[in-house]
Amino acid sequence: MAKTLFQKVWEAHTVRQLPNGQTQLFIGTHLIHEVTSPQAFGMLRDLGLKVKYPHRTFATVDHIVPTNELKEPYSDPIAQEMIEALRKNTKD
Repeated sequence: MAKTLFQKVWEAHTVRQLPNGQTQLFIGTHLIHEVTSPQAFGMLRDLGLKVKYPHRTFATVDHIVPTNELKEPYSDPIAQEMIEALRKNTKD
C-alpha cells in the first residue's frame, strides 16, 4: 500500500518508539521565539544541558514587538524583558 507524504516524513524522522506508545522524532530545524523559549532554555539549564544543534536553531522576536515603536528600549517592560531574555539565551 502506498504511503502518504506525512507517513514518509514521520518514518524518516523517527528515532524510536517509546514504551508508552509515543514516537521520539528528530527535528532537523528548530524555530524559536521570545514567548515560549525562556521555559525551554530554563529546563535545559536546570538539567545541565545545552542546545544539541545550535546551528540548526533559529530565533526570532515576532510576538511582542510593538508596531508603533521603532527603537528599543520599548515602553512595555515585559516585552523588553522577553527580548533581552531571548538574546541572552541564544548567546549561552
